[in-house]
Amino acid sequence: MIESGQHVVDWVAARTDTIGGYGAATGIGLERGGSLIAGVVYSDWNGANINMHVAAVPGRKWLNREYLWFCFYYPFWQVGAKRITGLVGEGNADARRFDEHLGFKLEARLKDAHPTGALLVYVLRKEDCRWLAMRRPAADMRKAA
Repeated sequence: MIESGQHVVDWVAARTDTIGGYGAATGIGLERGGSLIAGVVYSDWNGANINMHVAAVPGRKWLNREYLWFCFYYPFWQVGAKRITGLVGEGNADARRFDEHLGFKLEARLKDAHPTGALLVYVLRKEDCRWLAMRRPAADMRKAA
């Protein structure tokens, strides 16, 4: 089941070692068996761009088209973002591969801006988001925002 709320933001923050949380943010999570197994947090909306942060339990069993569709529908259609930014530490090879698999492109490299080296700035523009081409899934979204 897809759900939203502050508990999703807190769940993602705890798994991404975020100092001080995400401030004013929205979270969309995927629950199975009464527990969150994945979460996406959207923060720092400025009228054109929104930042996206992702955490999940180990493995890929949570990665499904219905959840991905909703995770991109929200920022691009509900919020009206032109682009999504993902910030990834240079040393996080798994997150870099994941972002690139989703269609994010490397836009900038901020030298010495992350504890693992550079801070990599990834971007996905609305017109490049292949997940939006899917029809709205039949997933139970009663709890979703």
